Amino acid sequence: MSEDDARAWIAARFGADRMATLAAFAGRIVAETAGQNLIAASTIPQIWQRHLLDSAQLVPLTDGAGAGGWIDVGSGAGFPGIVAAILTDRRVVLVEPRARRAALLGEMARDLGLANVVVHQARIERLPADRPAAIITARAVARLSELFAIGLGHANRDTLWVLPKGRAAADELAEARADWRGTFHVEHSITDPTSSIVVATGVQKA
Repeated sequence: MSEDDARAWIAARFGADRMATLAAFAGRIVAETAGQNLIAASTIPQIWQRHLLDSAQLVPLTDGAGAGGWIDVGSGAGFPGIVAAILTDRRVVLVEPRARRAALLGEMARDLGLANVVVHQARIERLPADRPAAIITARAVARLSELFAIGLGHANRDTLWVLPKGRAAADELAEARADWRGTFHVEHSITDPTSSIVVATGVQKA
């Protein structure tokens, strides 16, 4: 998929205004990467396909989620959390333990006018749970079993988990089924035919 294809996919589903905000976010990521290695320099020429579309493809998978907020665990440079906040109207909570990254996430949210973003510098397992999330995402944070364990305090049986897992999705899901019950299925990534996304609801200890 080319950069033009990635832009076209997002534009067709989310419109010009949100595309403009995404473009501003992309520019900020490229500018900041020189100082703190937010994304691999080799991926900058494919930022729309490798990072923005890779995150944006999660949003349609949340269409069946109930009302409520979105928690992004280990938000890093804002993928997928900032992208989700740009493309939806949900309250998006970005949970990032590294102080410098958390500060940057807050700055970018303010600069982009994202009033629906809340940033917590914390590990998810140490963050007080005030209400169950409607959606939980995490990109390149931990194996499925560990994600369920550390995130369960912020979930209930209706929470929709949308977890990009790359090529290891099937193996991690098989491993997780030993300790966790729920309804699980695997979606293929549109940005990488060898990668997958685990979608789960009703997650609870076996």
